[in-house]
Amino acid sequence: MKEIKAYIRQHRIADVLQALRDSGICDPATCDRATSERGCHLTVSQVQRPLAGADPSQQHYSMELAEPVVAEYKLELVCVADAVGALVEVIAKAAHTGRPEAGWIYVSEVQRAVEIR
Repeated sequence: MKEIKAYIRQHRIADVLQALRDSGICDPATCDRATSERGCHLTVSQVQRPLAGADPSQQHYSMELAEPVVAEYKLELVCVADAVGALVEVIAKAAHTGRPEAGWIYVSEVQRAVEIR
């Protein structure tokens, strides 16, 4: 199994989730109900990335970090290894903004997955 982590600008996350849904590979609405054999588990959380060079209209000052930041979403998706290439392509295409520093996608190996019941 593999884990895909993608850091996506906040104005693109809805398009990414829709693109995943439309791809037929991983539907965010039902992926946690998929069997562990298929292995499609997805979470999305809001994060802040220090990025001083970003478009000023997209950044704000974080009092907690004492830095200018850009609000983003972190998408974490665990899937079977065979689906990684297609999922990365779907995410990259839907998250594309045409600007530098628009986000990142990372892929790593999952050593073990244990379902909590």
